[in-house]
Amino acid sequence: MPVQRGYRQACGIARGLDIVGERWSLLVVRELLLGPKRFTDLQQALPTASPNALSDRLRELADAGVVRRRQLPPPGNVRVYELTAWGRGLEPVVLALGTWALAAPPSAEQHFVSVDSAMLSIRTYYLPTPERPGATLRVELRDHGPAGVFGVRLTPAGAEVSHEPPEDPDAVLVTTTDALVAAFGNADLTAGSVVTGDPDAVRRLLAGVRLP
Repeated sequence: MPVQRGYRQACGIARGLDIVGERWSLLVVRELLLGPKRFTDLQQALPTASPNALSDRLRELADAGVVRRRQLPPPGNVRVYELTAWGRGLEPVVLALGTWALAAPPSAEQHFVSVDSAMLSIRTYYLPTPERPGATLRVELRDHGPAGVFGVRLTPAGAEVSHEPPEDPDAVLVTTTDALVAAFGNADLTAGSVVTGDPDAVRRLLAGVRLP
């Protein structure tokens, strides 16, 4: 059991850090923003976190009321972790932290991007314009174990992203996380990426993601 040090301050920032300031805590929250995940899914997304550290963070976040564990009904019938309504309130905090940190130069060791992190970039940084009509897309990222499958809906207000792909999408994009991120802002996908359906929908999606 990790030692709960705490800051012992009434300041809201200190109280927040008491809850989510431990290593991996905010990344667990990041991985649950698009929907619930199994423990093995979280391990896959956080490969350098030891199983014990991940278990500790999940237990602490559950005790604090940020996440909860529940059993999916058949045919899933597996246990998953998901954010509580209060935990979802961390979304603007996590996204703002990520935007702020983009101004810092990356180190040579910072190269891994989880599939959910890449898709959150779409939801956060896609800029709709009148020249970009709406579209629905299925995005499959196939580089980190089993494919991460997502649904993307482009709207006049932005991009909606979820783990539930549309039944009849305008386009399907199958690629890798690195290729997806590299194409943000320019729509140039590397060889090996596969697009079916409307290629203009894919180009609009990728060109519209403008990282700060």
